[in-house]
Amino acid sequence: MTEKEPLLSFSLILQLLLFIVIVPLLPLLITWRWDWWQGWLFALGMILSFVISRWLAARRNPDILAERSKITKHENIEPWDKTLATLLGVAGLLLPLVGGLDARFGHPAGFPLWVPVVAAALYLAGMVVASWALIANRFFSGVVRIQEDRGQVVVRSGPYRWLRHPGYSGALLSYLATPFLLDSWWTCLPALLLTLIMVVRTALEDKTLQEKLPGYKDYTREVRYRLFPGIW
Repeated sequence: MTEKEPLLSFSLILQLLLFIVIVPLLPLLITWRWDWWQGWLFALGMILSFVISRWLAARRNPDILAERSKITKHENIEPWDKTLATLLGVAGLLLPLVGGLDARFGHPAGFPLWVPVVAAALYLAGMVVASWALIANRFFSGVVRIQEDRGQVVVRSGPYRWLRHPGYSGALLSYLATPFLLDSWWTCLPALLLTLIMVVRTALEDKTLQEKLPGYKDYTREVRYRLFPGIW
């Protein structure tokens, strides 16, 4: 009999601190502008989507949080993803960091009010799509690996009926909306970097799944698009 893993591991607590406190609040902490509605919307959108999606995903698939908390402990991570996952994390941190620094030391882009309002809607929509993908897919790991230890199969429900990587699509929508939400041209740079990394990761992950996950090639014939509906 193996010893049962604790519900809250150190790795999971660290992730919770990072994604619920530090990263979401970075723009507000850097600017110290507590009346900045865009900064609050960025923070609350990220916090609520993280908490609600993980809560619902854990209710549906109790082992999903354990899988996602052991990012660095898996032995069968695809070699290329060790680099891409790290780059994705760094670029994801740069997004609110640059947005906050530009708001404090730079010059606002000066977008008319309708721009951040539309961006806010797209930002939240992206969060909803990414959260839906996590809830629907019990194999939604933080790293690319074939989860033979968890009996991985092809997921065809939820948003996976229309896109092969809807979690990435939702995240990208939120990333690309963020510069316009935070009124910052400079924030376009990490947003574009995130887009590039995500496209490369999607291509490599899809190729890996086609080669190693039974049934995935058939799925690609049913669902044509990987990341961008109607495009790719």
